[in-house]
Amino acid sequence: MGFQIGIKDIIDIFFVAIILYEMYRLLRRSGAANVFWGLLAFILVWFLVSYVLNLELTGALFDRIISVGAIALIVIFQDEIRSFFSRLGSRFSLDAIHRSLHTNRQRQREEKNVMQIVLACKKMAAQKTGALIVITRGQDLRTYAESGESLDAQISARLIENIFFKNTPLHDGALIITGGRIRSAACILPVSKNQNIPQHYGLRHRAALGIAEKTDALAIAVSEETGSITVAEGETLRPVKIDELEQLLSREMGNN
Repeated sequence: MGFQIGIKDIIDIFFVAIILYEMYRLLRRSGAANVFWGLLAFILVWFLVSYVLNLELTGALFDRIISVGAIALIVIFQDEIRSFFSRLGSRFSLDAIHRSLHTNRQRQREEKNVMQIVLACKKMAAQKTGALIVITRGQDLRTYAESGESLDAQISARLIENIFFKNTPLHDGALIITGGRIRSAACILPVSKNQNIPQHYGLRHRAALGIAEKTDALAIAVSEETGSITVAEGETLRPVKIDELEQLLSREMGNN
């Protein structure tokens, strides 16, 4: 009859591995890693004597040593054991579960916001609709936001497209996004006086670079002449593709 391993055996081995790993971490932090290796060697010899070789007398002696040694270890490492169960309890506490759920919801909102901005830029670029979107970083853009119309709206591709549609009253100026929401539209931005800006860039691109030069904000400009998408950051103005824009926004909005 061959040796077979079932699902229960795999689960059993998995749990034993976890217990041994946690024991090793516990003893290593307390500076007693050698104790772990000694215990592991003793357990292996005990298993060999009791269950493989079936030496009853020696196995009984090892059983007694195991029972007494377990109590001794609990007394010696009581502080470490208390710390282990405290951390274990904190992992499964209601507060930890709540924080985990909150983090997941926040990550989903960030991903949704990124996709809405990217989708809007993609459609506006295809239709050659001019747009200027500013993403707030650490520096407060209140002065620039107050120069436009306050919205405080959820980020939506349709809303962004409607704001920059040529016949709407808010299409001139910049849209400012702060804290994952559309804060203001039709905002007036400073215009860069950089003489090295290529001639084919218009006022919208100069305004994007202007806000990036004066603040730490990230600005996105969509050209109504070519439909290209350009990003202004610091003193840099560079064209980007849709996938590059998505990666950039994922980093930025994940840090806010």
